[in-house]
Amino acid sequence: MTTDVRVLQQTDWDVWYDNLVRAFGGVPESSEERGLYNALTEYDRSLGVWDGEQIVGTAGAFSFRVTVPGGASVPAAGITMVSVAATHRRRGVLTTMMRRQLDDIRAGGEPLAVLTASEPAIYGRFGYGIGTLQLNAEIDTSRVRLSVPDGTDDVRLRYAVPRDVLDVCEAVYARLVPGRPGMLARLPGWERLGLLDPESDRDGASPLQCVVAERDGETVGYTRFRVKPEWGPAGHNGVVILNDLEGLDPAARAALWRFLFGLDLTSTIRTRARPVDEDVQHLVSDIRRCNLRLKDSLHVRLVDVGAALEARTYQAPVDVVFEVEDAFCPWNEGRWRLTGDAKGASCVRTEEAADLALSVRELGAAYLGGVSLASLATAGRVRELRQGALAEASVAFLSAIAPWLPHGF
Repeated sequence: MTTDVRVLQQTDWDVWYDNLVRAFGGVPESSEERGLYNALTEYDRSLGVWDGEQIVGTAGAFSFRVTVPGGASVPAAGITMVSVAATHRRRGVLTTMMRRQLDDIRAGGEPLAVLTASEPAIYGRFGYGIGTLQLNAEIDTSRVRLSVPDGTDDVRLRYAVPRDVLDVCEAVYARLVPGRPGMLARLPGWERLGLLDPESDRDGASPLQCVVAERDGETVGYTRFRVKPEWGPAGHNGVVILNDLEGLDPAARAALWRFLFGLDLTSTIRTRARPVDEDVQHLVSDIRRCNLRLKDSLHVRLVDVGAALEARTYQAPVDVVFEVEDAFCPWNEGRWRLTGDAKGASCVRTEEAADLALSVRELGAAYLGGVSLASLATAGRVRELRQGALAEASVAFLSAIAPWLPHGF
């Protein structure tokens, strides 16, 4: 098969995006959502694979900055809009796009690539490891009660039109970004993602609602949600569908949760894509009736092993030599000596004997501090070559706060 990989031109965006939509089932998106992604598309980072006059593959990248352990905001390519036409499967189209993307990312000096996967089985062979999980829940608010911390009653809540308070909500979000690995610093335009509210996506629920939390005249939190009215033989059985809930402190978050628990004519809160250390787990009276479930979220790929490992800090002193396998990006292969602590790190090539052997996929999984190197070792994914090295590195890599991706891309 003869194909041609081209950088996307604006004149080709509609047909390029139509091919992407078809690959994901062909259900048209709302004009609101389509228009947003048109505006966010970075054309010089978007690729189309052409077979004659037809586009048979799509892939793009967004220029992000992601928080890493220690609080640094590190450049990362957000891989997105990846599709291959069903007529051209197993012909190397995806591999061609992944090769071109990672070469371009390396040339651009970004040490990381990240993505969310529609099918998690696809991306491991290209060196991506699952670096964050998300918590989904369905809380039975007719049976579960909250115990809130001191100060909750000092928080004032008020309804607001989501668009009218977007600036103050984004200010809250921006203050939280440096404190949690995995969070994305939102560039202009991305704030609109939280306002997407096409009627076709509501499934009988209300338009998007917003409540802001205030203390002493300052906005300290917000929640965006929908309510889906439902009725059964015994009466109301409505569902609160949570989109966002952010707060600057425990009392602000608890006030927002308490509000959602108390909404009239509802008996369930349905959440998705929450952090695995969500504090509401410690406020509820019955964790079993919260129906918690985990799902993969952000997949992480170290494009430049040395630069990536130097960009973060480590919660305990570490001095370890990694033997890294990376067949798809061979410039990463070989031995790297990592020395670091909570103040900073250095990672350089070395000829010293290796202490741990692993692939770049495992480094990606452990990079944000949510996956233990020791747990990967129990699965045979990391090999200890020097006794004690695994415990040392595993403790150092972990983050005290669970990494979390707050929204997709």
